[in-house]
Amino acid sequence: MLTALTGVFGDRADAVSVAGRTASYEELLGAAGAVAADLAALGPVRAFAVTATPSLETVAAVVGGLLAGVPCVPLPPDAGPAERDHILRDSGARPIDVDFARRAPAASAATAVPAVPAAVSEEPALILYTSGTAGAPKGVVLSTAAITADLDALADAWEWSAQDTLVHGLPLFHVHGLVLGVLGALRTGSRLVHTGRPTPEAYAQAAAAGGSLYFGVPTVWSRIAAAPQAAAALAGARLLVSGSAALPTPVFRDLERLTGHRPVERYGMTETLITVSGRAGGEVRPGAVGTPLTGIRTRIAAEPGAEIGELQLVGPTLFSGYLGRPEATAAAFTEDGWFRTGDIAAVDGDGVHRIVGRASTDMIKSGGYRIGAGEIENALLDHPRVQEAAVIGVPDADLGERIVAFVVAEGVTGAELTDFVATHLSVHKRPREVRFIAAVPRNAMGKPQKRLLLDGP
Repeated sequence: MLTALTGVFGDRADAVSVAGRTASYEELLGAAGAVAADLAALGPVRAFAVTATPSLETVAAVVGGLLAGVPCVPLPPDAGPAERDHILRDSGARPIDVDFARRAPAASAATAVPAVPAAVSEEPALILYTSGTAGAPKGVVLSTAAITADLDALADAWEWSAQDTLVHGLPLFHVHGLVLGVLGALRTGSRLVHTGRPTPEAYAQAAAAGGSLYFGVPTVWSRIAAAPQAAAALAGARLLVSGSAALPTPVFRDLERLTGHRPVERYGMTETLITVSGRAGGEVRPGAVGTPLTGIRTRIAAEPGAEIGELQLVGPTLFSGYLGRPEATAAAFTEDGWFRTGDIAAVDGDGVHRIVGRASTDMIKSGGYRIGAGEIENALLDHPRVQEAAVIGVPDADLGERIVAFVVAEGVTGAELTDFVATHLSVHKRPREVRFIAAVPRNAMGKPQKRLLLDGP
């Protein structure tokens, strides 16, 4: 799976760079080997957790888990105590600290090969926590087989190779930043430059260092498009890739004007990894996420006569299930075995997919994150002065959607409630706006009618 660590591409002193710190493949393998040895010394371990900061320590921890065959649970570094405790309790993961300077004895290429997990393994490799539309986050179990199938399909679609230098600054506790942005580089042999933070200035500086393949979410790309000098620095890149939410057409056009590139969009979920994408060298249209990757089949479950419906799919990149939740896993699939994405899509005559909406109003995509409204509502309701809470996403030119909370409360300010949520959940899940209302609109069954919230005064 981790082809670059087998020696097939040789070694390079600057193979992996994270937030200004650089390591060779040999150094990474040594640090990861020390993590694997620590995990072996613990005896039988269900899983282990690491606070997934943008650092070489996080990379070594994830690779060490793969070498040891122990699933890694990346913890958001900005997670509040309630969220962190839930993830650790639900996963049974044992937190570990990593010292990148500590190394296991260097292994030759010949001895490294059998230590790298087999690509065909169905055993759990990662457990990533994703927000649902209600309740606490669920653990999504991903195998090395699913990850490898996805990375190989993306390498084919994007012509991604060891000649590339991948640049991004995305979080290392999500599919985009971790699976694609770290394991993808270690699979293809491309040099990795993680900028620490995905600022326009950092992306421009990486261009000067030979960046050829850039990953970003719409928020990142909109900020780069608003910085013409930084955007112009990306003109020498080979491919710009956008995902995690729809890229606004004005941002697409600005990037094309400033960089000379039409960014490729792709579609996926934590449960499915990336399943649909535009192609390097192919026709790229604003608002389209391309065609299914190798091995992926899609279908649209639409009402008779309708052109749009829920996107459903099958393929080798799908997750193994929700950790410890067989009923939730079963509910995620149709009776004939197709995964229900919950997203509404349309497919044109050329097979090009467009994501046009969501089946639920409770899933918010803000700044590249998929955020469950129910989780934020539960956090707000923990405040002693909040009687009711309803959370929605509203269109935002920078974030894609911004989180707006409607609350029934007295004796508390919006800023206090925002801070309260940020201490319980990840900071990126805090409401950007709090509106006080007299009551949450509900139907006869008592279910909140969120679409009516924006109709009020």
